[in-house]
Amino acid sequence: MAAEGLRERKKRRTRQNISDIATGLFLERGFDAVTIAEIAEAAEVSVNTVYNYFPAKEDLFFDRSAGLIDRLPRYVRGRDKGESAAVAVLRELRAQVEEVSPAIGLMDGYDRFMRVVDGSSALKARLAHLQQEVMRAVERTLREETGAAPDDPLPLLVGSQLAWLQRTLMEYIGAQMVAGRAPAEVSREALAVLDEMEDLLGERVLNYAVKNT
Repeated sequence: MAAEGLRERKKRRTRQNISDIATGLFLERGFDAVTIAEIAEAAEVSVNTVYNYFPAKEDLFFDRSAGLIDRLPRYVRGRDKGESAAVAVLRELRAQVEEVSPAIGLMDGYDRFMRVVDGSSALKARLAHLQQEVMRAVERTLREETGAAPDDPLPLLVGSQLAWLQRTLMEYIGAQMVAGRAPAEVSREALAVLDEMEDLLGERVLNYAVKNT
């Protein structure tokens, strides 16, 4: 991998600074109450610069959405030999819960993030769109990994179930954090929720896309 050049490093830092300042303003005042002009002023850049890095205001809040969309496809592609797609996803999600990982909302302050989302129709709509993108991304990965025909419905059906696992787990964690629970306490209960969700999955889902090599 080529070393990051000075120009790329400067752009990355500018983007991160804009994102950090915007997040602070959103958490303090709510998403809808903050304007792009106010973010630009606080970050000491132009409005056009903000839009160059973030085409929409919602992108400033969900600035790590690419990582969320690629998470399940990455788990599926990285499954062990003899492991199915669903078992790999369950294994990875359990590991993050056991680690009390901030990546799935197990951290102090996540309740503030969720309250901002709950207070904005625009953010709730964007979150629903992101969840659809997650489902489509894992469906595409399942088609690639299994060589399924374009008209085979199984990648869509199984992909929807895998997306449901992640979405439901994060919704449960988010609700518990908003209720004022401690991350470690929520982690223990989330493991039990994962077990319950696994029990609801059928054998066809649990045995789909087993890696042979």
